[in-house]
Amino acid sequence: MEKYLLGIDIGTSACKVALFTPDGQVAAQGNGDYKVYYPQPGWAEQNPEDWWQAVCSAIRVMLSESKINPSDISGIGIDGQSWSAIPVDRDGNVLCNTPIWMDTRAQEICMELKDRIGEDRIFEVCGNSLQPSYTLPKILWYKKHLPEVYKNIYKILQSNSFIVYRLTGVMTQDICQGYGYQCFDMRKGCWNPDACDLLGIDMEMLPDIYPCHQVVGQVSREAAEMTGLAAGIPVVAGGLDAACGTLGAGVIHPGETQEQGGQAGGMSICINHYQADPRLILSYHVVPDMWLLQGGTVGGGGVIRWFEQEFGAAERAKALDSGKSSFFEMDKEAEQIPAGSEGVVFLPYMAGERSPIWDSKAKGVYYGIDFAKTRAHFIRASMEGVAFSLRHNLETAEHAGAHAEILCAMGGAANSRVWTQIKADITGKKIVVPSSDTATTLGAAILAGVGTGVYADFEEAVSRTVVIKREHAPDMEKYRQYQESYQTYLSLYENLKDTMHK
Repeated sequence: MEKYLLGIDIGTSACKVALFTPDGQVAAQGNGDYKVYYPQPGWAEQNPEDWWQAVCSAIRVMLSESKINPSDISGIGIDGQSWSAIPVDRDGNVLCNTPIWMDTRAQEICMELKDRIGEDRIFEVCGNSLQPSYTLPKILWYKKHLPEVYKNIYKILQSNSFIVYRLTGVMTQDICQGYGYQCFDMRKGCWNPDACDLLGIDMEMLPDIYPCHQVVGQVSREAAEMTGLAAGIPVVAGGLDAACGTLGAGVIHPGETQEQGGQAGGMSICINHYQADPRLILSYHVVPDMWLLQGGTVGGGGVIRWFEQEFGAAERAKALDSGKSSFFEMDKEAEQIPAGSEGVVFLPYMAGERSPIWDSKAKGVYYGIDFAKTRAHFIRASMEGVAFSLRHNLETAEHAGAHAEILCAMGGAANSRVWTQIKADITGKKIVVPSSDTATTLGAAILAGVGTGVYADFEEAVSRTVVIKREHAPDMEKYRQYQESYQTYLSLYENLKDTMHK
């Protein structure tokens, strides 16, 4: 009898669920959409109950359509977007919407903390700079602006741990998502009581920390009724979506690197020791005893999704005739434009920018427009701008002492051969592509597989499940051609930064 592992991914615009065989084959999958709310400039929030409803619906539909017996599921792993701050009371009720990873409402609070405590002192504990998008400043924002919510908080949950709670009734914090708190000791992997006191955080609000692959509970009867799952299925703690995607792309050894092509962009370099840099992001990997030195950018696959929604009517019309997708049509157009987009350069700072510039006021910019430019120039320049942000982070990591050789691409953007080749040419790095669309849910499922004994360890899990589908070698002539555009990319931000801040 076939057994399966269930991976659940709480993304920014939708959840994905997938059932995998122990050899990493997708047996069934589904998804569910939900909204991002933008009530004020700089705010971006979601209702965690929307996530739960989408997960329940997606699982029920997937099980119904696949005819797979829920009792044949050996374990469940959940990954989720970073830096949630979900306030729940003792009964598990959500007290308000959570600001998500692109929310910058806590900027003023961060400035106050830096002035009062000092950036170096904060960095020394957690190995990450204090930014408004992180979890801790959001909690302090509740304390200052929503005191009624704050006083009723029993625990603060992350996106994946909220779904774990809904499935099992157990409130947890996985070690991988601890990096969103400046009171998390990145060297020891635990809460730091002195830092909690210094920053003004009640340590009782912070759940116990668990390894990402540890079984923390079982599917409850109530959750089974809502999802169609069988009661009693083991559920592991799970982890950060980028880290699970890194695992699902096969990155488990020092120096191996994941290139992220989801809604957000960036990279994750696997390292086996503490190596922090304030320009980058340091977190624990979902693999024990490993860290990830990450570059996280706002502009990723979401840039092309935004462009298609706002300006892609012609491509959507072509797609109806060709039977292909509008994104395929956009790829064809971008492929006709020379490297460098004939002078059009794009800054992909669509909701401020994260690493390495950490500027919540940064704005998206198209530069180099004239009457000769077409929509195809904008499409290719958008792809190149995201690739420039990737290169910027890779170079920053190299200056910090972490070197990446080959990039393992994941996320929907990796389905674009044109875009993946552009990234290879701009970075000068070879890029390999495993199962791009399912890397994140596969990583979550692998955690469940290791935690429940389906796999002896992570080595066995990756060797059985991760298969490289294609490779992109960099064209070094184009790499040299891109030098001028890349320098323009860097100088545009420096020259426009003051204007952006006015």
